[in-house]
Amino acid sequence: MKAIRIHEDGGPEVLRYEDAPDPSPAPGEVLVRLRAASLNHLDLWIRKGLPSVPKPRILGADGAGVVEHVGDAVYGFERGQPVVINPGVEHDGRILVIGEHSDGTHAELIAVPAGNVYPLPERLGFEEAAAFPLVFETAYRMLVTKARLAKGEWVLVWGIGSGVATAALQIANAVGARTIVTSSSTAKLERSRVLGAEITVDHSNADVAAAVKEATGGRGADVVVEHVGEATWKTSLQVAAQGGRIVVCGATTGPNPPAALHRVWWKELTIFGSTMGTKADFEAVSTTSSPKAACTRSSTACFRFPKLAQPTSGWSRELSSGRSSCGWAGSVAAAGSHRLVA
Repeated sequence: MKAIRIHEDGGPEVLRYEDAPDPSPAPGEVLVRLRAASLNHLDLWIRKGLPSVPKPRILGADGAGVVEHVGDAVYGFERGQPVVINPGVEHDGRILVIGEHSDGTHAELIAVPAGNVYPLPERLGFEEAAAFPLVFETAYRMLVTKARLAKGEWVLVWGIGSGVATAALQIANAVGARTIVTSSSTAKLERSRVLGAEITVDHSNADVAAAVKEATGGRGADVVVEHVGEATWKTSLQVAAQGGRIVVCGATTGPNPPAALHRVWWKELTIFGSTMGTKADFEAVSTTSSPKAACTRSSTACFRFPKLAQPTSGWSRELSSGRSSCGWAGSVAAAGSHRLVA
């Protein structure tokens, strides 16, 4: 089969579009012929060696396709059946991620546990399905499973336009929470208002803390979705309400911000770490949010798939607008805040 693999850590130049051995499904696994696969910021970290993984490694967490074959003791699937993959594999109390802890979806074929393979609803295309799982599962675990976000509570979402932030906004809306989102992009802020954001703040030239204080009548945000790290952590602690919750799933600007512990004890804050999601999270968010509505946006650029393997900075540029979903049958298009184009 063809796959995009890395044999060393580094920039886009380490991506290789090459032949790789066809996987075979072990007992309890399903072999999926992929029709679309997503690009997440996680793939950039893995490619850079943060963390470094065994090589060669096929990247990619999300994917959708058709059943090619099933291993022993697998029932309920038919050859050619459209399916979507849940990238979070539960193992010994941990959540392992396809593409990080095992070969991923940037290939023609992948063998995954049958419990992580779900029939694809007829209303959903392969590209839309491939753009949905990782970020929505992550955001659902953060807001619902961990923070227990409730109707009427205020939630601050940093960096709207990223995959997790866009998913968090829509899940918060589904819960009935009130939302404040930030970005340095006017276009992303405008788009977030279309998606239901109540308050939008340009964090490049506005005082986020003042905006949160004004919106909440001085109380602060009940929940803060934190995935930025060093650049936003101090403000996240500042704007959290008394007894508020801060949920952390990443730190794209750095993992070592000033602790400001006095705010934690004085406000009696709860800080949750959150990674991906469980099978229960995946199944819950699939009913809470509409993948079709979540993943259909205004169209931007479209590229032939093999360009993903070329040594350019295009991968990183695409992620600045959200996520990407690439179809093995033809093209790659920006997702997250954009429409997926087959």
